[in-house]
Amino acid sequence: MSEQYEDEEVTRGRVLSNGQVLAFIAGFWLRRRGLLFGSMGLMLLAVGFDILMPTAAKALIDAVSDPARNADNAWKAWGLFVGAYVAFVVTRNIAFRFWNPMAARNMEEMTNEAFRRVQTFSSDWHADTFAGATVRRLSRAMWGYDSVSDAVVLWLGPALLVLFGLSLQMTLKWPMIGLLSFSVVIGFLVLNLWVVKVYVRPANLKSNALDSRIGGALADAITSNPTVKSFGAESREESRFAQVTGGWSRAVQITWGRFMDVWVMQNVLMVVLQAGMTGMLLNLWVQGAASPGDIAFAITTFMLMSGYLRNIGENVRMMQKGLDDVEDVANYARMVPQVANAPAARPFVGGEGEIVFDRVSFRYKSAGEPLYDDFSLRIAPGERVALVGPTGAGKSTFVKLIQRLYDLQGGAIAIDGQDIALVEQGSLRRAIAVVPQDPALFHRTIAENIGYARPDATLDEIKLAAKRARAHDFIESLPKGYDTLVGERGVKLSGGERQRVAIARAFLADAPILVFDEATSSLDVETEVHVQAAMEELMAQRTTIVIAHRLSTIRGADRILVFDRGRIIEEGRHADLKASGGAYARLAAVAEGTT
Repeated sequence: MSEQYEDEEVTRGRVLSNGQVLAFIAGFWLRRRGLLFGSMGLMLLAVGFDILMPTAAKALIDAVSDPARNADNAWKAWGLFVGAYVAFVVTRNIAFRFWNPMAARNMEEMTNEAFRRVQTFSSDWHADTFAGATVRRLSRAMWGYDSVSDAVVLWLGPALLVLFGLSLQMTLKWPMIGLLSFSVVIGFLVLNLWVVKVYVRPANLKSNALDSRIGGALADAITSNPTVKSFGAESREESRFAQVTGGWSRAVQITWGRFMDVWVMQNVLMVVLQAGMTGMLLNLWVQGAASPGDIAFAITTFMLMSGYLRNIGENVRMMQKGLDDVEDVANYARMVPQVANAPAARPFVGGEGEIVFDRVSFRYKSAGEPLYDDFSLRIAPGERVALVGPTGAGKSTFVKLIQRLYDLQGGAIAIDGQDIALVEQGSLRRAIAVVPQDPALFHRTIAENIGYARPDATLDEIKLAAKRARAHDFIESLPKGYDTLVGERGVKLSGGERQRVAIARAFLADAPILVFDEATSSLDVETEVHVQAAMEELMAQRTTIVIAHRLSTIRGADRILVFDRGRIIEEGRHADLKASGGAYARLAAVAEGTT
């Protein structure tokens, strides 16, 4: 992993403030107002019972210390003391029964919507972003929502009400003690909100980015495990991964250390509150201006306030960490998809498969010059067209552009008379069946992989597609047949088997346009014969584009287009081009010389 990548990964996308992330989360709260306000109302009621506790304790101590020893008063005070706590527990428990279903549904929707959003991002975005890091961000955001929501609504809100309510009670009875209480509470809030933001958050953001990098590094190494094993590079990968986790470890120790610094400052304020309140009331007792119940009130108040203050400290830290965890997903929600559907995009209606490039200009974002410049071409319905030429000539780009994986800088592409920039992307791509050089299968059953082209297909239809792709026999020979799991990216199958599964998928899709992108380049001769037979059957009555380096696979093409730097420098049939002595003839001579 390059240092440049590391720097970009640590600092990338950090553009949202705490308020913006909190507003994003609050949008989910408001989706279920009944559950939200129900839980908040019960929480407020629980706060009222909690604030009553010191007063109930004072009444009980005063009753039992009364020389008259009035048992009825003592038992009434005891009932108030116990009843206030029982009422607090019951109402808070009921509040959680409103809160939990709301939280679970919101977490579900946040994760689903973030996944949906990420899927709308362009091929470039996915190429530039580690999949493992994206997975880490999505899963972390779900729990970040939970932390922020619990902290803000269930803990910080009630805590502030209790702290200010108790401080107000003391101010009305003992102004100096109340002033001390207000001062400590406000100082505690400033310390947590301002110091955590300025002192702790920068370190936390960095450790979060490094945490995401762990996911990226893991995914990179694990998905490339066959390459690692082929070079005997396990120890090298372990060392590389250890560098990533080592960087995270150093960063997170700084983050945790800063949280501990804040914790020490919080406890200094707690000591000031404890010593100040009890000391002032003890002095009033010495002067005869305070009763034993007042002392009990002060002690109970301190214990209650100290618990809530500790909760504030913990929950501010939890809230800040949660906000940082949600930030990436909140950022995704604000990002405009790089290749977006037009505002009034309509579904693509597949026809006979005519493809027209009209004065197309296209440049990759990392390239200095356009690859295609004023490029025009028509492919007739049902025509078989082969694209040949050196690497980087523009063949694969041609296919990506008809799928609208990128937007053009100029001109237009029309398929069956429809400008592909104005149709819905998903419906367009479903009309183009692509069989790539190295098909990426899902870690699902063979039946699911073939059926991915048409989710409503029956097993009989899946089997028919497999037979037409010359895949049925090898599938049936497997212990679990069509229920066989193929492994991540299909690693349990050979290259030829993956190709035939991909061709079966294309048969099932029954799309009017078919693309073979180097579909036989890595196959042995015997397997290639089976795959080519399946390809021939699949190409019947379809507009077909074949990208190939093996010229033997394109001799039957209706037209061969020779690309060079985004231009077509020759076109014609195999025999004519070979006889012309041009670029294609030279390619054919090289190919024949290597066979």
